[in-house]
Amino acid sequence: MKILIAGGAGYIGSVLVPKLLSLSYSVDVLDLFWFGNHLPAETGIVHKDIFHVEESDIKGYDVVIFLAGLSNDPMAEFSPSQNFISNAAAPAYLAYIAKKAGVPKFIYAGSCSVYGYTVDTLFDEDSPTVSDYPYGISKLQGERAVMQLADYGFSAITLRQGTVCGYSPRMRLDLVVNTMYKTSLQDKQITVNNPLIWRPVLAIQDAVHAYVQAIKADPDISGIFNVASGNYTVGEIANLVKDELAKKNKLDITVNLKNIQDKRNYRVSCTRANNILGFAPKYNVQTIVDELNDNLDKFKDFDNPLYYNIQVFKTLK
Repeated sequence: MKILIAGGAGYIGSVLVPKLLSLSYSVDVLDLFWFGNHLPAETGIVHKDIFHVEESDIKGYDVVIFLAGLSNDPMAEFSPSQNFISNAAAPAYLAYIAKKAGVPKFIYAGSCSVYGYTVDTLFDEDSPTVSDYPYGISKLQGERAVMQLADYGFSAITLRQGTVCGYSPRMRLDLVVNTMYKTSLQDKQITVNNPLIWRPVLAIQDAVHAYVQAIKADPDISGIFNVASGNYTVGEIANLVKDELAKKNKLDITVNLKNIQDKRNYRVSCTRANNILGFAPKYNVQTIVDELNDNLDKFKDFDNPLYYNIQVFKTLK
């Protein structure tokens, strides 16, 4: 099976690509390599802007995966216009070209951010999407564009991801568990802006598992699927990080609680992904911390701007 991954040199792709290669898939990565190239040598490289892709570039692939775009609220709010181009127009264009080229399956990296702010509700894929902020709006627009192309012969799958965390060769320290881990080691403290806010967390290894299951899914399956390792309050995440580091690293961490309003608050159900894709998460906040510990020597320069998407993005504008 031949797979093309747009944005495959990023945080998720740098873990997903080695996994797919180990499963004997042929993998090419389409990327502008803003964050460098941490991919295995046997990865095929296509250094090209998505909007320059033509049918001839995609013919012959069995699956196209969209991991590209701007990846969080700070980037979206720094440049709303680029956010809508990268997160809404780019997946729409690539899915359109993929379908014209005869690619049978397209997988879109969606986000649970589309749910916006909810109160005491477990959301499934049929729940309202009410985000009022650029990132969530654009991810929903990209999702809708991809999904409306689904038909017999063109499978479209959206994975609405929780906040992905854990170690990647293309490391990020601007994700909730990763950030708390970093500040625990660097400052011996964790700052929590609002401990009551809910977040679905997705361990990067569980994210990879979700993509593998989507690739393997029957060709007649299309749909939107929540994928998360678990739902946690931000205060709960802080305490789990603190306790795991106390147990494993013998560190005494202070948790500083504030009460700052957050624009995102949601819990999600992954029942559909489990029933249809066979997505069964195996990781949690504690195992994410353990994985970060095991790989600390590879990213211990906490001030490296490459570990913070917004810092790199600002240099490109």
